[in-house]
Amino acid sequence: MLGTGLAAPASAARNGPQARVPAGVTAGVAVFDRGTGAFTERINADTRFRAASVMKLLIVLDLLWDRVPDTLPDADRARLTAMLRSSDDSAASHYWSTRGGAAIVNRMVSRLALTGTAPPPSTHPGYWGHTATTAADTVRIYRHILDTAPAAVRDFVMGNLRQATRCASDGYDQYSGIASAFERPWAVKQGWSGFGSGGCTADTPATASASALSTASTASAASAGELDLVSEALHSTGTVGGDDRAIVAVLTLHPDGTPYGTAYSRLTELTGSLDVPGARRPAGTWVGTWGSGVRVRTGPTTGSSVVTTLPADVDVLVGCQKRGQTVSVPPYTNDWWAYLPQYGGYMTNIYAATPDNRIPGVPDCP
Repeated sequence: MLGTGLAAPASAARNGPQARVPAGVTAGVAVFDRGTGAFTERINADTRFRAASVMKLLIVLDLLWDRVPDTLPDADRARLTAMLRSSDDSAASHYWSTRGGAAIVNRMVSRLALTGTAPPPSTHPGYWGHTATTAADTVRIYRHILDTAPAAVRDFVMGNLRQATRCASDGYDQYSGIASAFERPWAVKQGWSGFGSGGCTADTPATASASALSTASTASAASAGELDLVSEALHSTGTVGGDDRAIVAVLTLHPDGTPYGTAYSRLTELTGSLDVPGARRPAGTWVGTWGSGVRVRTGPTTGSSVVTTLPADVDVLVGCQKRGQTVSVPPYTNDWWAYLPQYGGYMTNIYAATPDNRIPGVPDCP
């Protein structure tokens, strides 16, 4: 198991713009350069995907269409903040039920001249995450927020997206795609649907098998017309670079049963391969991991506090490695730890998918 992983191909794909869509992934991509007013990437940009939590952008814009955030009751501001930063589903469901459900989508389609966005299929009227959208429409939504919406609305929405938490309110790590592929500044609104577990949970023991990760789809048992409600969906949308230079929309579908960590890595690989003006790619080596519940700690010891847990079998960027506490997970024993700059912490090298205790090509930490 330790001799396998996606480190080599992932690293190659992320070292420069190559617009590489990983095998098995269905992708809709649009990257818009606000500096030049032109697209640098368009891949199936008009193909419809279920929006998942990207729909929350339309919910907040609908609520703020004829008002500014400062006039909202404190309860609404708190709900919207949680919905934008931590992708809180209960907040989205509250507004879906109180503001007319599909009528929200219809209003915003008309207001923003969206061409591929539509309410959930008639078979799933209450599922706001089953709203159909496209990468091109997602760019239109961000262009409205940045260039047309009142400054107070723009600042409220983008300010919260810049503070997106790593762990979403439902326990999913929402830093795939943009947040992993590029250095700050960025702002993100992610979306996911159909996965069984996403990491970012409590300090639970790591296991050496991904079988604990449920692969049952919670989306639906069938598709509705052209909209795929079966494949696992994972999206990364937002802006990258100073002054929100580039708008990035990457919508992806993965074969039913794909583990979250696998989809997370594939989405990040694809996003990092794109031509994104203003983007800075982090330094380091991408390495595959194995196991579930793998903890990232503030220092290279098991007594150091836990930063987060990794999605099972996800690829991670390793900046350097150092000797620390010896860890034993039979039949493996290792005293080397990898520093993960995107997480700001250390992972024992036992869970790095490499054949040796040290990760080849990774320098020692100072």
